Amino acid sequence: MKRILLLLFVLCAEQFSILKSQTICIETRSTQLILKVKTDGRLYQTWLGCRLQTEEAIGETDMPRSSNTNMLGKGYEVYPVMGTEDHYEPAFEIRHSDGNPTSVLKYVRHKQENNETTIELKDDLYPVHVVLHYVAYPEENVIKQWTDIYHDEKGEVNISRYASGILYFECQDYYLMQFADDWAKEMQIKETKLEYGKKILDTRLGTRSAMITPPYFMVGMDEPVAENHGEVLMGTIAWTGNYRMTFDIDHNNCLRVITSINPDQSRYLLKRGEMFRTPEFIWTLSHSRTAQGSRDMQQWVMHHHLYKGQDDRWTLLNNWENIYFRFDEEKLQTLFGEAKELGVDLFLLDDGRFGNKYPRNNDRQGLGDWEVMEKKLPNGLPFTVKKCEEQGIGFGIWIEPEMVNPNSELYENHHDWVIELPNRKTYYSRHQLVLDLSNPKVQDFVFGVVDGLMTECPSIKYMKWDCNSPMTNVYSAYEGMNQGNLFIDYTRRLYKVLDRIQQKYPGLVMMLFSSGGGRSDLGALKYFTEFWCSDDTDPIERLFIQWGFSYFMPAKAMCSHVTDWDKRASIKFRTDVCFPYKLGFDLDLQKHSNADRDYCRQAVREWNRLKPILFSPNLYRLVSPYDGNHCVLMRISDDKSHALVFAYDLHPRFREHIATIHLQGLDPQARYHIREILCVDPKKPFIDHTFTGEYLMAVGLRILTDKDMTSHIFEITKE
Repeated sequence: MKRILLLLFVLCAEQFSILKSQTICIETRSTQLILKVKTDGRLYQTWLGCRLQTEEAIGETDMPRSSNTNMLGKGYEVYPVMGTEDHYEPAFEIRHSDGNPTSVLKYVRHKQENNETTIELKDDLYPVHVVLHYVAYPEENVIKQWTDIYHDEKGEVNISRYASGILYFECQDYYLMQFADDWAKEMQIKETKLEYGKKILDTRLGTRSAMITPPYFMVGMDEPVAENHGEVLMGTIAWTGNYRMTFDIDHNNCLRVITSINPDQSRYLLKRGEMFRTPEFIWTLSHSRTAQGSRDMQQWVMHHHLYKGQDDRWTLLNNWENIYFRFDEEKLQTLFGEAKELGVDLFLLDDGRFGNKYPRNNDRQGLGDWEVMEKKLPNGLPFTVKKCEEQGIGFGIWIEPEMVNPNSELYENHHDWVIELPNRKTYYSRHQLVLDLSNPKVQDFVFGVVDGLMTECPSIKYMKWDCNSPMTNVYSAYEGMNQGNLFIDYTRRLYKVLDRIQQKYPGLVMMLFSSGGGRSDLGALKYFTEFWCSDDTDPIERLFIQWGFSYFMPAKAMCSHVTDWDKRASIKFRTDVCFPYKLGFDLDLQKHSNADRDYCRQAVREWNRLKPILFSPNLYRLVSPYDGNHCVLMRISDDKSHALVFAYDLHPRFREHIATIHLQGLDPQARYHIREILCVDPKKPFIDHTFTGEYLMAVGLRILTDKDMTSHIFEITKE
């Protein structure tokens, strides 16, 4: 009898050990995600929130529903499948080769190594595997997750939903902050309270994936999203194509947040042995405020994701808004001299240099015919590059390799390379169509646009990669193409081309551009060093656009150019709005006064001096333009010894109350000298004084005014 009891004890101990080993904990410095395998063999999320300190809390499997945020009772399935007993939005939908429309996924094994967790699930009746990946970044408090799907069935298998991941929350209320978008109206903040049912953010535009709905969101738990208090989930999907974000509240008031490729028109035929990898879902759960979540996200993007995120950034002069298509060799050489005078690092030659049968003198023809236009550049592109470099500045160039005008030799010779319905009237966006990157010959052609330029002119330093058309008339003429795979395969093949470029030309710097901010996703920014926020360079509008992007994007990734939009604003105000980001110029300097040109030159010098602070991820948004007629931003070094404050008066009302601004992030015991830089009159700075950090944060400063479109930049140094 004792032996039987001992054996039972050993068996129970072994079973307890197995169950304990199947509690999977994924954590950062302040966030913990706990997954558990239950007695049915399936995987459930049982906790997502602040880090729990005791093993008892982590190991608890059957907690009752509690007012404690995110303790999910007995848990919710981590990767639910359409057709099972879960009646809400699923992560996965499959049709097996025998027509069976569901799978039941059970835990097989998991591995944790170097902050990466891999969990394998398998259908217990079919050879279908789902592998969940989580990578935790402890210092940045960011978690990245994605899913791999593959099968070994002999017949045809289709998948119709394929989430990157699901997160569950139990709170009293949920508030969604999303971003609305359009040409010249990017990243406009919209907030709504989520109620029972679904709220979906998605896009079906194919190429210009961020246009209309940028792929970013924030969810406030129990209270609206706020800068300096409350718990907030901040997330995005790294995908340069159609995506979907679903916020689904069930009858128990549990919120599930699901990110995925958009399944619309994308019933994917998954071949036997093929690995279907979802995009990365990148998120942070900030337990104190949006401000900290934003700083964590910016730091993560710079240190772990953005191409050349730790490298320098260059100033430039672009010719587009100055002369558009109207240039020749003589005019360009004049502009090279202006770039040298301005003190920038690069000159960027924009659209209009190519095409002979269909000369690119407007946007209606020539796109796709990348030979240099003899009429404009009779001595060829190498001659032009050489003349630029003789001025001591680098040369950059505009390309739009994924697109074609019907009025082009490329379209005449390779009609089958174009995404276009064979039996319908063709819809054109900006007089152009999208090339079919599912075709390997087209991939070679797009790669060849960059490769040809770099072969002909190896010293080119910079390329501006444009994309002006969404995907319309969606049909591939490529032989054997499954039309349900087209949207997904297009994005994957784009990445394949960008991989080839990056491997062959690792030193090449490229700007991500899409008729403004139509592409601003983290999927593409693995290959691009920066992106264009908007074609709208009106300084007032830019404050709103850049404010929206600042929740997720580091300053060095956000291109901001001084232009002649809204000439009511002084050149100082226009320049000061661009100064905190990746600075550039796109204007005719000859039309400006000597004082204006002097100010721009001074700004370039100061920008180069202050780049370490300008590019710091330690951002404090002190006054939002959405809250009134002013905007104030602050960036500070990691050691709190050096900071910059940017104060903007938009359109103050007559005799309105001007608030005192309380700085943040300083050492309260230290003494700081604060002085205005880039003054209109250097002899009369707005402030030039020393205060304690405590004074600057508690008492504050009056750095805003009642003057229309006025700006001040303050440098703060620790004594």
